[in-house]
Amino acid sequence: MSLQVVTANRLGDGLVVFLTAEGGWSENINQSRVADGKEAGDALLAEASAPELDTVIVGPYLIEVEQQDGGLVPTKYREVLRTKGPSVRQDLGYQAG
Repeated sequence: MSLQVVTANRLGDGLVVFLTAEGGWSENINQSRVADGKEAGDALLAEASAPELDTVIVGPYLIEVEQQDGGLVPTKYREVLRTKGPSVRQDLGYQAG
């Protein structure tokens, strides 16, 4: 089965964030709570879609990830880019830091 995490955008600054094991949101994908299988992924997404989170994040959805070199890496190129920031401006986003 595939591994999945929940991602969204933080409303305060628009940055990509990931649902953590503690139920919070982190900019670091390696702090994500990982779901293994469809049912676990659906439950994770339901938690992230709670109405009270509408003031914190927008657009939560599941992405597939895999373990590589001790960390989590998205399997789709679009999500890899989202974790790094704008590809046209290397001085912005996560790659700037």
